[in-house]
Amino acid sequence: MLEAAQPAFRVYQQQVVKNARALAAGLMQRGFRLVSGGTDNHLLLMDLRATEITGKVAQETLDLARITANRNTVPFETRSPFVTSGLRMGTPTITTRGMREPEMDEVANLIARGLSHVGDQHALAKVAEDTTALCRRFPLYHH
Repeated sequence: MLEAAQPAFRVYQQQVVKNARALAAGLMQRGFRLVSGGTDNHLLLMDLRATEITGKVAQETLDLARITANRNTVPFETRSPFVTSGLRMGTPTITTRGMREPEMDEVANLIARGLSHVGDQHALAKVAEDTTALCRRFPLYHH
């Protein structure tokens, strides 16, 4: 609670939300549908029902691209909770790394590239390299 009461924490939380909104915009610009049409907090929920990709396949594909996301049900879900039609992601960790709105467009691009190459190990390895390069620019720990 002490940390949450600090002015710096408020600035951090505001940036988390700005990043989530920028990531949402970047994903929507690339043709992805988000439940509720965007976000007002740190989370985004992609609705993949208009694609042939399930939440499970999307999660496993992005894992190969070194992007962490979780399969998630969407409103009026028709698939099993183990498969799902949605993909959930958040922005706190990338905000902690120091990423801001410009990098959210890069992240949206990496996600789109990954999901456009389901099953293509070579292409996903290239996305993973690019994901790693972005993360190296924003290390979690500074020495």
